[in-house]
Amino acid sequence: MKENLLVSSSPHLRGGRKTNLIMLDVIIALMPAVIASGIIFGVRALIILAITTGTCVLSEWVCRKVMKRDNTIGDLSAIVTGILLAFNLPVSIHPVMAGIGGVVAIVVVKQMFGGLGQNFVNPALTARIVLMASFPSQMSTWYQPFYYTMDASTPDALTTATPLGILGEGAGAPLPSYLDMFLGNTAGCLGETCALALILGGLYLIVRRVISPIIPLCYLATVVIFSLIFGRDILVDLLSGGLLLGAFFMATDYATTPINWKGKIIFAVGCGIITMVIRIFGSLPEGVSYSIVLMNIVAPHIEKLTRPRAFGKARKERKKNEA
Repeated sequence: MKENLLVSSSPHLRGGRKTNLIMLDVIIALMPAVIASGIIFGVRALIILAITTGTCVLSEWVCRKVMKRDNTIGDLSAIVTGILLAFNLPVSIHPVMAGIGGVVAIVVVKQMFGGLGQNFVNPALTARIVLMASFPSQMSTWYQPFYYTMDASTPDALTTATPLGILGEGAGAPLPSYLDMFLGNTAGCLGETCALALILGGLYLIVRRVISPIIPLCYLATVVIFSLIFGRDILVDLLSGGLLLGAFFMATDYATTPINWKGKIIFAVGCGIITMVIRIFGSLPEGVSYSIVLMNIVAPHIEKLTRPRAFGKARKERKKNEA
């Protein structure tokens, strides 16, 4: 008697863990960075987080209703997308723009391609790129850490540059100390400044076996190698920008990255190379978002080239060639 085999769309999970439990682990891992962003950038950071998360959940609910499909807000993936989107936005962004980003991430990038596991690029990063193209000025206005404690009557005194922006301009402005970059006392997007919070979250995901350490380690190692080759400050490259956020939380997305370990290595190295090429030679100071999205696009090809041979297939092919 033959058994029926069920084939479902990605992500293919081993074991009995459900999607909502995995997403809950990701949300828990993001909490240190959420707390850090609230401390560093104040109540406005939490408002932006609430707007992007609420917009993503509402967009998914409405979209599934319109398409007459089972609602999937219970899998918590929309909440994760909303948090990650907020983490890629400056605190100065207008709330309406943040909401537009949430709609783009869920409706355009995720649901129009079939929902969770069928999107071919990371929704939060793609929405960030769309916002960068649509509102470049608002997406590149950075407030100083703890700006909310300063005199609001002099708004020019509140704005500053990110560490990578200072390096890109080459104007000789002093860079923040390593300790400031490690603790998040620098300008940047909401979730990318505090390296300590991101490392704690990343380690939690690795310990819980939600993500494999292959992609983060290979990604970061590639950045270190390029930083050494071009005589850059390694710690500045590692601690600034969205590198840690991307390496732990977005380059490890199940749906948009290769499954096997060889594919993961190629994917991560590609992300590191593109990131550093943009940082060193590009007009933009940061390249994490573009690198991950570009590698998302070629991930199916990497998967095809690195998939393991079926047991006995190589032997059969050899016999066939000999005959």
